[in-house]
Amino acid sequence: MKKPELITLSHGAGGLLSQQLIAQQFAPLLQRAGESLNDAAVITIGDTKVAFSTDSFTVSPLFFPGGDIGSLAVHGTVNDVAMMGGIPEFISLAFVIEEGFPAQDLNRITESVAEAVERCGVAVVTGDTKVVERGAADGLFINTSGLGVVPAQTNIDPRRVAVGDALLINGTIADHGVAVMCAREELDVSGEILSDSAPVADITGQLINELGEKVHALRDPTRGGLAATLNEIATQAAVTLEIDQAPLPILPQVAGVCEILGLDPLQVACEGKVLVFVDGSVADEALTIMESCDGGQQSAIIGQVTSADRPQVFLRTPLGTTRIIEMPPGEILPRIC
Repeated sequence: MKKPELITLSHGAGGLLSQQLIAQQFAPLLQRAGESLNDAAVITIGDTKVAFSTDSFTVSPLFFPGGDIGSLAVHGTVNDVAMMGGIPEFISLAFVIEEGFPAQDLNRITESVAEAVERCGVAVVTGDTKVVERGAADGLFINTSGLGVVPAQTNIDPRRVAVGDALLINGTIADHGVAVMCAREELDVSGEILSDSAPVADITGQLINELGEKVHALRDPTRGGLAATLNEIATQAAVTLEIDQAPLPILPQVAGVCEILGLDPLQVACEGKVLVFVDGSVADEALTIMESCDGGQQSAIIGQVTSADRPQVFLRTPLGTTRIIEMPPGEILPRIC
């Protein structure tokens, strides 16, 4: 496949073009042999396993219903560590600030960061500040890294997903993407729509603590939504996934906006959700654990791994029909995180 001559916004959207860019441009030169492309890397330092992640946040607008770039940066970073079974402990923050950025807004964002790290129980241990010329950063960008210890009994890897596994989610989908879209386009919609930006480490930690290796994989469906994330896992595990539409949680007002704008909610980003693959024998137990956690009250069992014939994702409708859920080619809404 030919490399692109120019990079577009869709190359950073988490869909098919993002995967192609990584496979063609970065992986051949930078990927270590046998290393999987997950939300964080699991590395061993001495006798201790740690999850290490890095991320950058360029959301527009910087403030949106339910959050802002500061809290989003913290939540997104700790969630990536949690997706590999890590207990988030430390993060770094680097601010790239555009000349002329209002100091009042910077203070508001910094206060939001402080509140988020306290909520997540992590410490900001290092950072950096750069100021660039007016027009070079669209206000503010934030780069982060996250670090957390991985408990010894933890074995989280999408390649462990197998036939018979159950798939769960901890709440409603598409909230973040629709909230950012409404704020950016100043859409007047009925019903409150807030970003779901939030930490999920409490949920993942409780699952691993109580179910151990019966928790096979964790993934947060950010850019590209459930469609991109589930296709990635199906490819990594070489399995077929079937999602049930009926129990899939979605707010009526979010579904309404998606219908009006012709959007597929499965392709819209979340920022406080985790997809959980567990051994099918403990599906109900996993659901009970998730429902008992903060942010998991709307948890649901939404699908299962049906076969190992080929990597594919299907959606079963309430009418009993099925349709293929494909990897999104690009992003319907760029710069959402």
